[in-house]
Amino acid sequence: MSYRLPPLNALRAFEVAARHLSFKKAAGELSVTPTAVSHQIKSLEEFLDLPLFRRLPRALELTAQGQAMLPKVREGLECFAVAVENAHEHAAGGRLLVVCPSSFATRWLVPRLRCFNLAQPGVNLHIIRSRDAIDAEQSLAAPLFDGVDLREEDSQVVIRFGNGGYPGFRVDRMFGSDYIAVCSPKLMQSATPLREPADLRFQVLLHDDSMTNEPARPSWEEWFRLAGVSGFDGSAGTHFSDSGLAFVAAVDGLGVALAPKPLVATAIAQGQLVAPFDIVLEQQYAYYIVTPEAIAGRPAVQALRHWLLEEARAEESRR
Repeated sequence: MSYRLPPLNALRAFEVAARHLSFKKAAGELSVTPTAVSHQIKSLEEFLDLPLFRRLPRALELTAQGQAMLPKVREGLECFAVAVENAHEHAAGGRLLVVCPSSFATRWLVPRLRCFNLAQPGVNLHIIRSRDAIDAEQSLAAPLFDGVDLREEDSQVVIRFGNGGYPGFRVDRMFGSDYIAVCSPKLMQSATPLREPADLRFQVLLHDDSMTNEPARPSWEEWFRLAGVSGFDGSAGTHFSDSGLAFVAAVDGLGVALAPKPLVATAIAQGQLVAPFDIVLEQQYAYYIVTPEAIAGRPAVQALRHWLLEEARAEESRR
């Protein structure tokens, strides 16, 4: 398809002059003379065979034709600027900040990153672990973007563990996080092996307290109720403020932990952990990709988003 378009400089001069309603102010923004702006506008009016401005003695007004044309011209210039920016970023790569919970980064994201790096060698990933990527009570994703200038080349994506209610952002659900009991295989061969839930009375309960929203935090009390056993102190045992420490303790055979099934699937497959019971504690939180709409179309952001969702779908199909 061929397009009959006026010169880009003339359209730019029109948009700036219409915004300021002044050739002089437009000239200052464009770093040219008012006469040059006037000539650009005149050439555009001749090209269109339409008057765009009314030149009054001490003012400038848009004509009805100018008012009708302005929104689309502005939209077109913005689209053109975004296209140039995206092309530049695609060619030169770009720094992509990925903020996520520590456990997600360590046990799910990092083990898979080799595939992403091979597919997207021009994207410079910066993985940032943050407890703020876990919903607190009435928490939103917005604070994680405070101080980030989305007009700059750097892009930032948050992997959020929470309820998914983040208005004003593009939100993609990756997967849920139902919890299971896990432990080292060596506990299964100990003097007090785990054959039924009641056998947990002989083991140390490991607690992950990294989720500050206590009502949403899975607990051993809930697990015991679901298992149909009583007489246990569900708060007893060893508590950790970092989920990574609870994971290491479970792998080292220090006790039995409650852990999100997607984040321990690899450790179970590799024989580091076992799930001695089929009891699944459903969790209201899930993992979400949270992206500001202003940068959602950037190539690096799109590439990461598509890759994460594909990996999540593949993980779900293996369960």
